[in-house]
Amino acid sequence: MAASTSPSPLLLAVLFLHLLPTLLAAASLPELPLSTASRWVVGADGRRVKLACANWASHLEPAAAEGLARRGVGDIAARVAGMGFNCVRLTWPTYLATNGTLASLPFRWSLERLGLRESVAGVRVNNPALLDLPLIDVFREVISALAGKGIMVILDNQMTTPGWCCSRTDGDGFFGDKYFDPNEWLKGLRAMATMFNDTKNVVGMSLRNELRGPNQNVSLWYRYMALGAEAVHAANPNLLVILSGLDFDNTLSFLHSKKAELQFTGKLVYEQHWYGFSDGGNWEIRNQNDACRMVVDSIWAKGLFLLQQGWPLFFSEFGFDMSGTHIGDNRNLTCFLSVAAEMDLDWAIWALQGSCYIREAIFGL
Repeated sequence: MAASTSPSPLLLAVLFLHLLPTLLAAASLPELPLSTASRWVVGADGRRVKLACANWASHLEPAAAEGLARRGVGDIAARVAGMGFNCVRLTWPTYLATNGTLASLPFRWSLERLGLRESVAGVRVNNPALLDLPLIDVFREVISALAGKGIMVILDNQMTTPGWCCSRTDGDGFFGDKYFDPNEWLKGLRAMATMFNDTKNVVGMSLRNELRGPNQNVSLWYRYMALGAEAVHAANPNLLVILSGLDFDNTLSFLHSKKAELQFTGKLVYEQHWYGFSDGGNWEIRNQNDACRMVVDSIWAKGLFLLQQGWPLFFSEFGFDMSGTHIGDNRNLTCFLSVAAEMDLDWAIWALQGSCYIREAIFGL
């Protein structure tokens, strides 16, 4: 298909808004806690709750939510609600929950140790009450601000140590890797689940983002995901427990033959990611309809089949170049949106933040 026939940024925005049924309504929390009924997430009243989420990164080197140097936390929460999202997938590194030195580090010091003086100045202007709080309290304040706007929160464990995710060779991709101690991870899950036991708007926990790397294998996935799920449920039985797959959360195909075996019911959700750069669609050179058909067939085999089998599936990350100038991303997005609308998917866009304090050693990227 010629480049001139690619959808415009305006058309993409219109299509995107079709997935936001709450856009014109004030955000309010559903009846909680959430649970599952067949493929659906439901409230305590049994009514379907569609997850329409934005990812908000809080796992990079400063170990604080991005954007706090640019806008007030209450303003950000209001904008999340105003854009029609009803939840945030808030990321965190394991050490924020398990390493007392990191958790107690004042936000100011965390930024200063990285040479982020401009960010310190920005937080002083936009969030002065947060600047000298310990990092774990900054995390709590972000969740509190979202609660004030009726926004649900899903806690997503991204990495062990604070930093950008992800690489096949970063040593933090799978259980037993150099920086991925399963016992430390379980300790972190328990601590975070316990911490927010009485926080109404924290509705779920994604156990680990994008398992990957040369050591990944199915047998250890079943073992440790079950341990993690049981640990979270024991600490906080109100939470949805969300399990990611292998290969950067592209692959759940091993669940065709065997599902996760857990002692509890009504709380399990699986998650999958969908990006144009990793779906094999060759979007820029292939006929758009043919590419979409091929990609959907592949994603169905890797995870979408779970919906047909009566299991909830949350597309916890999808993303695209929001400038509207990337032909491949535009075409991929059209494909994703059509499937998301037709199948009434739960989803979370990557990402809310427009920049990062520091990412891969680049300031303000």
